[in-house]
Amino acid sequence: MDVMTTLAGEAVSLLPEKAIYWPGERTLFVADVHWGKAAAFRALSVPIPGGTTTADLERLSRALDRTGATRLVVLGDMLHARAGRQPETLAAIAAWRSARPDLSMLLVRGNHDESAGDPPLDWRIEVVDEPYRLGPFALRHYPEPAESGYVLAGHVHPAAYLSGRGGQGLRLPCFLCGPQVAILPAFSSFAGAKVVKPTAADSLYVVADDEVIPILVARETSPASGAVAGD
Repeated sequence: MDVMTTLAGEAVSLLPEKAIYWPGERTLFVADVHWGKAAAFRALSVPIPGGTTTADLERLSRALDRTGATRLVVLGDMLHARAGRQPETLAAIAAWRSARPDLSMLLVRGNHDESAGDPPLDWRIEVVDEPYRLGPFALRHYPEPAESGYVLAGHVHPAAYLSGRGGQGLRLPCFLCGPQVAILPAFSSFAGAKVVKPTAADSLYVVADDEVIPILVARETSPASGAVAGD
């Protein structure tokens, strides 16, 4: 189940696919995709199972199909590392891209993109540096305020820790939204996460399976708190 909220005066949907959809511009935002991360680990002889890129592409397709988005924006870290640019990984992404010829794609470079390199030209992805202005939004990878607009960013891989009466605990990816910055959860299914500490003025929404659940919703959002360096 999606959750509707307002950012920079624009109605947006927070999706359980770990994405934000902006219906006014039919645009889907994701952050920290880290395609090829498992392949990079395997290239270093770390025994990591395959299939994460395929699963993430399927989840991305579901989000695009059910929202009807015509533009996809990646807020940094599309490719994880040069070692992850394995033929089978690149071929799977290229096939997915070829199946969506009318989809406009934009990558805002993140720290991993600097080392992994830009995506292949035949993927037809516009690549820009941050901050990139789109309507009222300043698109960034690093969750830092920008004078040019309300920031949508990633990098932190935010998570919330929920505890029960019996002492059980559960760490879940989350959206952390303030009046200047909204931080998206890492889209990658093979990414670490950092527990963030919102203030009473922040809005926090956790992703649990196929549902986005409001945990803390402020009357007026404040700057995203708990921002720490991502991996």
